[in-house]
Amino acid sequence: MRVRLSPQLTLIGCCSGIPVDNNMAGGGDPKWQKDAADQNFDYMFKLLIIGNSSVGKTSFLFRYADDSFTSAFVSTVGIDFKVKTVFRHDKRVKLQIWDTAGQERYRTITTAYYRGAMGFILMYDITNEESFNSVQDWVTQIKTYSWDNAQVILVGNKCDMEDERVISFERGKQLADQLGVEFFETSAKENVNVKSVFERLVDIICDKMSESLDTDPTIVAGGPKGQRLTDPPQGAQNANCNC
Repeated sequence: MRVRLSPQLTLIGCCSGIPVDNNMAGGGDPKWQKDAADQNFDYMFKLLIIGNSSVGKTSFLFRYADDSFTSAFVSTVGIDFKVKTVFRHDKRVKLQIWDTAGQERYRTITTAYYRGAMGFILMYDITNEESFNSVQDWVTQIKTYSWDNAQVILVGNKCDMEDERVISFERGKQLADQLGVEFFETSAKENVNVKSVFERLVDIICDKMSESLDTDPTIVAGGPKGQRLTDPPQGAQNANCNC
């Protein structure tokens, strides 16, 4: 299920504050609607997948959320998202994963979603030099529009296309080291490291959240003030919140 958003958006959800097109969200998919409406979670993380157009962001998201792959995707218009609930550190974590358009003409729309994002998967295509050279520009976007504690993982996608590779693993790792972020090479087509990237990003966010909660309790999206990741859950989310 893909949710396509236009600039005319309605804000719903008192916890997430995330714009959703109410006419399209869910689209008649009972499973999607159930996952999105599920309030049985300890924490909720907003994640964004960013990078140039055609690096494989949508395929990457669908491989993780639905364990499916197709090469027939067209370029994302604006921004799409999926919801997935995972278990990490004995906690139930609800992920809102946003797939952003890479084209410059959508930048005004997509950067509006950076606010409140706890993690970014910054993706380039190992067969495309331009997408790799644009990584620094995307880092600047993150620094400009997101909060200081947002965590980033650099991903070199399409590692199954070894015959067409132009960016070596070493170059990707060197850039990640320069940026101070972790690095993975992945393949949505062959399902290489896709789950590992999301699990690692969630773990990093959990670790940073536990370290920083005393000084910034808003890090836990919807969580009780002062609750650490390692603390037992203190009841359900806001009973009046239908986000």
